[in-house]
Amino acid sequence: MIPGMQGIGKIPELRKRIFFTLGMLAVYRFGIFVSTPGIDVEALRRQFDTSAGSLFGLVNMFSGGALKQFSIFTLGIMPYISVSIIMQLLSSSIPALEALKKEGEAGQRVITRYTRQGTVALALFQGFMVSLGLESQGLVLNPGWSFRITTMITLTAGTAFIMWLGEQISEKGIGNGMSIVIFAGIVARMPATFISTLVLARSQEVAPISVLIVIVFCILTVAGIVFVERSHRKIPIQYPRRMVGRKMSQAQTQYMPLKVNMSGVIPPIFASAFLMLPATVATVSSNETLQEMMSYLVPGSWVYSAIFAGLIVFFSFFYTALIFNPPEVAENLKKNGGFVPTVRPGKATADFFYGVLNRLTLWGAIYIALVCLVPQFVYFKLGLTSFAYIFGGTAVLIAVGVILDTVSQIESYIVARNYEDFMSKSHRQRGGLGSMRYTRNRLLRR
Repeated sequence: MIPGMQGIGKIPELRKRIFFTLGMLAVYRFGIFVSTPGIDVEALRRQFDTSAGSLFGLVNMFSGGALKQFSIFTLGIMPYISVSIIMQLLSSSIPALEALKKEGEAGQRVITRYTRQGTVALALFQGFMVSLGLESQGLVLNPGWSFRITTMITLTAGTAFIMWLGEQISEKGIGNGMSIVIFAGIVARMPATFISTLVLARSQEVAPISVLIVIVFCILTVAGIVFVERSHRKIPIQYPRRMVGRKMSQAQTQYMPLKVNMSGVIPPIFASAFLMLPATVATVSSNETLQEMMSYLVPGSWVYSAIFAGLIVFFSFFYTALIFNPPEVAENLKKNGGFVPTVRPGKATADFFYGVLNRLTLWGAIYIALVCLVPQFVYFKLGLTSFAYIFGGTAVLIAVGVILDTVSQIESYIVARNYEDFMSKSHRQRGGLGSMRYTRNRLLRR
């Protein structure tokens, strides 16, 4: 039992949020098995088995197995993530979008609406390209415009529904909805993949020592992820003596914790979305030029590893710059009278935070790249292709990162509830003492 987790059942709001999240995930997993009409699913599965070692397997992993079934959720949440990346990049270069970001909640609602509209447009385009690719591969029972339009509408509706599910989980459930959806798709396939690996070892198709190696390696990967995700740099912040109301507060030193990996699981998700945008079309297309280009992006190859690592480093710095603004933090410290020891307030403090943040982000990006690539490379070398996708570094990092973030959010609910109970109990006690003093004073006056 995680310390403090025993109070989950005693908080009605938290219990309601957890059940709501589980219910939404159950709906999502049910939709995985609803196939898109007009597809020869058996032929598609056979093609998947022959190309599982390509980006086809990576796309299938992020869709939670929907691509192999060619379900209504085939495109998954990736169109939404792709448009979110584009919107965040544009918001830094287009003055109108930058002004919307500064308007607070009202501006964020407008940006969210633009993101939703862009997601629908991108899903329609991807659905059309996928339908053309399926027709060229001979996987369609009745080719033609009727199938293309039906596929476009069906896949776009599935993506829009997943987007709605994620937003509902973020608002009424627990954790980040989009990350939870990806997490559910990955974790749901882990037991079956692990059992199939054991079956291969039992039938001597895979050496038993290889299975033992990957299990130990997977445990060490999880332990390393937990260790780094909980690591942070403490920046001392000093506050001098000052008047608070009618009292003089004492000088005190507090600490500002900066995580080693401030961007969390966002860089590998963004990098995978960037790579899977063309891969979704290429895996079902017969275009020779496109197929030749995608043949260099095989997971486990040096080209794929170099591009993936470069994208992780880029998105690590990009996302960290979005969530942490050193000049704003330095200005707030200056207004509140706080300062970093040996550093002048104002611009010097902002430069100090920039230096610390750049070093932390660099090491965090290297850590993410190693975790995402090294385990997958080892599993591919051992011949465990399906295990490499489901238990590879990217999948395990996302799973562990989402679990840690969700547990932290649950702990915050429990701490807030315990604090409210403590304050209400203290208020009742003060009320009881006050009534006793009032009764004593009345008796003394008599």
